[in-house]
Amino acid sequence: MTTAKDVAEWMFGELTATRYLEQASAVWNIEKKFGKDFVYLNDSGNQAIDKNVLAEFRRLIEGKAVWERGEKAWRLLVKDERHEGRQVN
Repeated sequence: MTTAKDVAEWMFGELTATRYLEQASAVWNIEKKFGKDFVYLNDSGNQAIDKNVLAEFRRLIEGKAVWERGEKAWRLLVKDERHEGRQVN
């Protein structure tokens, strides 16, 4: 049985392979690969990644990647880049 951690590990693999992971692409691929249990419709009516998956993913990327708010994507930190928090504008 697939778990939220399994999905988060897949997301981390995609991020490390490409250095960039768009949320919309991740949602679409998660639903396709793992099923509807790992996505939901948020208050705005958009598909979103399950909160348990995101919690696991955040643990995996801590200190390694940040959320690019304007791009709606995660990106790996570049060499010697230091960043406080997990989000950039």
